[in-house]
Amino acid sequence: MMGWFGFGLGWIFTLVFWALVIWGIYTLIKWANEQGKLKTGEGGGAMRILKERYAKGEISKEQFEQMKKDLI
Repeated sequence: MMGWFGFGLGWIFTLVFWALVIWGIYTLIKWANEQGKLKTGEGGGAMRILKERYAKGEISKEQFEQMKKDLI
């Protein structure tokens, strides 16, 4: 007889199980969203990186213009 504990420590395993299920669904959705960005080209892009490098001052205007021509 278990007394007042009902299922004993079974509730902990149930809680862990549902936490893992929710975490798995979250991870799957996050992964699918990242895959969608890669396929549509929203995730990055050479031009965006080039503009960021120019804005940070990593490359000169001449280098920026030359690389921009190479990309287009």
